[in-house]
Amino acid sequence: MQLSNYLFFTTACEQALDFYTRCGLGKVVEVLRYGAGDMPLTNESMRGKIMHARFEGPGVLFYASDNDDAELMRGSAHILMMDNRDQTTQLFERLGEGANVTTPLAVLPWGTYFGKLTDRFGVQWMFSCPA
Repeated sequence: MQLSNYLFFTTACEQALDFYTRCGLGKVVEVLRYGAGDMPLTNESMRGKIMHARFEGPGVLFYASDNDDAELMRGSAHILMMDNRDQTTQLFERLGEGANVTTPLAVLPWGTYFGKLTDRFGVQWMFSCPA
């Protein structure tokens, strides 16, 4: 068994996945689009949008899609368990472009280098690295 997250965007899935690729998290390894080939299409405005995508990188796996009736993301966060403080800072800064930083990176009382942000697409990210 493996637990993976599935991110639902309304119409910005492709932009989000491109952003995550540019940030260095990984890349899209599978994508299906609404209305392409035999893929279903119930709303013409969704034609060409991402129906299903798989995103992978070193230690990273999640799925994503556009969904015109998606609810805002809340109550869940990706936590990136890192082992290099400089890489943690770099990735935090990259994902932090246009984000709401709720906990700036710092060594916290429990002894880890930790930070939290909600990116420009509404996805929450937590970063944890040994101090």
